[in-house]
Amino acid sequence: MTHDAPDLAPVSLNEWLKGRHALTGVAPEWDLGVLPHDPIVLFATWLRAAADAGVAEPHTVTLATVDAEGIPDARTLILKRIDEQGWAFASTRSSRKGAQLDAAPAAALNFWWQPQVRAVRVRGRVEEATAEERASDLAARSESARAGVAEGDWVLWRIVPARIEFWQGARDRRHTRVVYEPDAEGGWSHTVTVD
Repeated sequence: MTHDAPDLAPVSLNEWLKGRHALTGVAPEWDLGVLPHDPIVLFATWLRAAADAGVAEPHTVTLATVDAEGIPDARTLILKRIDEQGWAFASTRSSRKGAQLDAAPAAALNFWWQPQVRAVRVRGRVEEATAEERASDLAARSESARAGVAEGDWVLWRIVPARIEFWQGARDRRHTRVVYEPDAEGGWSHTVTVD
């Protein structure tokens, strides 16, 4: 097939895109009257529900950063852990994401579980974990995954959330959003929007 094949022409591609259905999954029941105070509890519930429903690799996430010119960049990686310090992911300092996080230590995560028409977005500043945590994370990887990682190049970062949004789509386009933000007491407040 050549690059000028009719099925790759922009008009044909655009018609094909226009004909695709969206939000074809089945959204689980969601009782907005019993939302937890801690967004990590809700995330754990949603993550387990996605896994139980057969969503492949529900712990994969898109990480968005910006480069030195402010141009967004995104890639898919694995969520390593969540704790009171933040949402952790890892890579090499010498990678493009490493350079971008060094220059602009803020990022966003986006989880998308299509079969359940659910997404979770997390955004905030980024901090590096301790040297001990980085070493422990690297040691937990397989030998082949550690191969080629220079000493001191492995970094475990945490996004310290300034905002966490839980989104559930609806066929009628009245999507539900629950947004958690840190409050003045060190806990969380949340708002619910259906629009």
